[in-house]
Amino acid sequence: MKRRTLDLLFSIGGLGLAVLLLVVGVVLTTNANFANDYVRDQLGAQHITFTPADKLSDEEKKSDCLREYAGQKMTTGKQAECYANEYIGLHLKNMAGGKTYADLGEPQSALREQVAQAEQSNAANLADLQKQLAEVSAQRETVFKGETLRGLLLTSYGFSEFGRKAEQGALALYLGAGLLLLLSIAGLVHAFRTPANATFAAPEKEKVIN
Repeated sequence: MKRRTLDLLFSIGGLGLAVLLLVVGVVLTTNANFANDYVRDQLGAQHITFTPADKLSDEEKKSDCLREYAGQKMTTGKQAECYANEYIGLHLKNMAGGKTYADLGEPQSALREQVAQAEQSNAANLADLQKQLAEVSAQRETVFKGETLRGLLLTSYGFSEFGRKAEQGALALYLGAGLLLLLSIAGLVHAFRTPANATFAAPEKEKVIN
């Protein structure tokens, strides 16, 4: 095969692959921008603001991200992760001693049964049992709301991470496309500088001995 033909084939193939990488990179960039804009708009609509630094509790001050984002409005996935884990998670742990919504279901059901029995027998501790039931029910409802908000914020964080990974993938594709473009241009230049009759890996002719 002629060397010029081979150079042209590789150069054209490289250009085609560079275009393909560029197109995929543009798609990833579009998806990344959508993810970032979506997360920013959704979080911004919640009007959540981090506690100012001078109002953080001693436990909250132990969190690096709560100190970093103190007083800021939540607009990014990393901020959502911080608020969900370091702020809501901390307060839920302190409120229910680490118990979840599901964990509080058992004591709530038990108190309901005790209240029902006390009402039937007109027990003296009926008022106390009703008070305990009201406290556990209110605690469980608050924990449910906190866990729900925490889950939504972490979902936003996860969505933002997909956007970040897409940005990294797009950058790698752009770099790959740029490298292929340079190599293809170099191949084309070499092709036109190569003599038209030059061949690639042509077998050497045997010398005739007189």
